[in-house]
Amino acid sequence: MPASPPPSTEAEHIAVSRSKGIQIDWKDGHHSAYGLAYLREKCPCATCTGAHGATPGAAKSGSPFQLYQPVLKLVDVEPAGSYALQLKWSDGHSTGIYSYDYLRRICPCPECQSA
Repeated sequence: MPASPPPSTEAEHIAVSRSKGIQIDWKDGHHSAYGLAYLREKCPCATCTGAHGATPGAAKSGSPFQLYQPVLKLVDVEPAGSYALQLKWSDGHSTGIYSYDYLRRICPCPECQSA
């Protein structure tokens, strides 16, 4: 039995909602929907992942008042070349570059999560 082709990492259509998240229709017909909290938690930057000696999650500290958590929003989304999106957050964080390959790997749909 032949192996199935790898998932496409080419986006056909990207829809951005600054208050809800990002939806991507991939060229292979798959659809991915990423909520804001999920995207922020999965930030691939060096500060958030702990690379280069940074404390993991340091950029996610947000408000010093634990009872008050401001509503997370996307301030801006810009293409990073033809391979990624750079997300700028309402908490001031803006160094995460989400490649299309990375976005496809972290697709939160049940089909991708079970694979």
